[in-house]
Amino acid sequence: MQSNISGDSPSMLITGANGFIGKSLCTELLRQGQFVRAAMRFGNLPIENIESVSIGVIDGETDWTNALLGIKVVVHLAARVHVIKDNAVDPLDELRKVNVDGAWNLALQAAEAGVQRFIFISSIKVNGDGTLLGRPYTADDQPAPVDSYGISKFEAEDALRHLAEQTGMEVVIIRPSLVYGPGVKANFYSMMHWLEKGIPLPLGAIHNKRSFVALDNLVDLIITCIDHPAAANRTFLAADGEDLSTTELLQRMGNALGKPVKLFPMPIWMLKAAAILVGKRDMAQRLCNSLQVDISEARDLLGWQPPVSVDDALKKTATDFLQKL
Repeated sequence: MQSNISGDSPSMLITGANGFIGKSLCTELLRQGQFVRAAMRFGNLPIENIESVSIGVIDGETDWTNALLGIKVVVHLAARVHVIKDNAVDPLDELRKVNVDGAWNLALQAAEAGVQRFIFISSIKVNGDGTLLGRPYTADDQPAPVDSYGISKFEAEDALRHLAEQTGMEVVIIRPSLVYGPGVKANFYSMMHWLEKGIPLPLGAIHNKRSFVALDNLVDLIITCIDHPAAANRTFLAADGEDLSTTELLQRMGNALGKPVKLFPMPIWMLKAAAILVGKRDMAQRLCNSLQVDISEARDLLGWQPPVSVDDALKKTATDFLQKL
């Protein structure tokens, strides 16, 4: 959905604009003729006709005054996802500095600057870490985060809702499931690497169901929420609307890569036991367990449908991956 916000100077601020989601969002807004200010810790966004601003460290003391000049909508993507080789006494405290204090500080200054709507990109980890098969998370479920990142995002959501009540600034919360698309890293990239190399995988008999969201679909939902009246002060879960087992995902990703998929069945209990032995318990949980997301809230309130099919999104992701080899 194309936003109708327009003007000769930026009216939208995108934080984390140089990230995986942020760059795609800024590019699509520019394509739609929108004027955008891109905020990042340091440097400039290398996209022509987008105004960039460096804001330094994001925490409870960050000064957003210049970044917020003339802004009516903020899309807050910037976050601390995890701490690599973290030596902090309290890793959750480090996450809170950015994800809770940083978000609240930005939102407070945004409200004082006259921003009308604040869109916060949260995480499905606020709901929890897994679902029973056929019982997806909904936007109305009681949050049950289990890791530090999910807890920090939940605390940020709670703080933003209270701020909305106090100031009248509209807050929209979006919780994406796992996001994939051109440029994806981490486990999704590793999966494509294994498949492209033709590595046999013991994942041929996993009958779970997991929700994913293509980058293009998430960007489309964010843009829909920029000015849709029904989005105000609501929470939406983001997914493609088609859930896949791990086995199905590998098979369809292999098709997208044009590579024969070499899968062999291994009992789930054996797979999990082997993963524990090599210190990969969390990875085994993600591969074997279900995590389903119900997007009916966005469909019913916003009339939103994911515009890109799973197979088309996988193909686009695979093409980008192969071009960069």
